[in-house]
Amino acid sequence: MEKMDLYRTDPGFMERMGYFMEEEVVKEPGQELPKDTRYLAVLAALMGCQGLEVYKDELPKALDAGLTPVMVKEMVYQAVDYLGIGRALPFLSATNEILTARGVDLPLAEQATTTLADRLEKGIDAQAEIFGEQMREAWKAGHINRWLAANCFGDYYTRNGLDLKQRELITFCFLAAQGGCEPQLTAHAKGNMNLGNDKDFLIRVVSQCLPYIGYPRSLNAIGCVDKAAE
Repeated sequence: MEKMDLYRTDPGFMERMGYFMEEEVVKEPGQELPKDTRYLAVLAALMGCQGLEVYKDELPKALDAGLTPVMVKEMVYQAVDYLGIGRALPFLSATNEILTARGVDLPLAEQATTTLADRLEKGIDAQAEIFGEQMREAWKAGHINRWLAANCFGDYYTRNGLDLKQRELITFCFLAAQGGCEPQLTAHAKGNMNLGNDKDFLIRVVSQCLPYIGYPRSLNAIGCVDKAAE
C-alpha cells in the first residue's frame, strides 16, 4: 500500500508515526546526524530488518540528500556478507529499478581494488586496520575464517565508493537491525570506535534508526555499544 493511501486509511496512526520519525527523532537535540550519514545508516538498517517497502520510499530521499548511486550500491553489495544473498537480492533489484527510473546508467563503474590472487592478503590488511594486528593470524583458524578475510573483507571492504569508517557504520546497522548477532555487534561497535566512530556517534546512529527497527533491537544495540566502550 502506498504511503499516501495510509494517510487516507489510517490518518491517526500516520500523524503520530510521521511526527515521531520525521520530526522528533531527526531533530532530537544531541542526536542529530548529517543527512547523508543518517540516510546511509537508515538504508543499511532497513536492509537488516528486511524493510523493503520503506527502503523503496527512503532511497529517493537518500539520493536527494547527497548519497551517490555508487555509495548506495556499495552498501547493498556489502550487505550480502551480513544478510546473505537470499535477503539482500530483493534490495539490489529495488535499487536498480529506482536508479534506472532516475536516469542512472547501469552498470556503474567498477569499484573493485583486489583480484582473486590478492583478495586474501588485502582482506587481512583491512581486518588488521579495523580490529588490530592480532587479526593477521585469524584467517588460519579454519575455512570460514579464511572466507571471512578473503570474501567479506577482501572482496568488499577493499572496494572504492565507501571508506572503512562508512563500511563499519553500515555493518553495525546490518547487525543491529537483524538482531540475534550481539557478539558480532559488540565486536563491530569496537571496530567502529577503533576507526573514530565513537560511542556518542554510534548512539546517534541507533537513535536515528530506532523508528525503523524498533525499541528492543535499538536497546540491545546500545547495550553492545556500552560493552564495547568498556
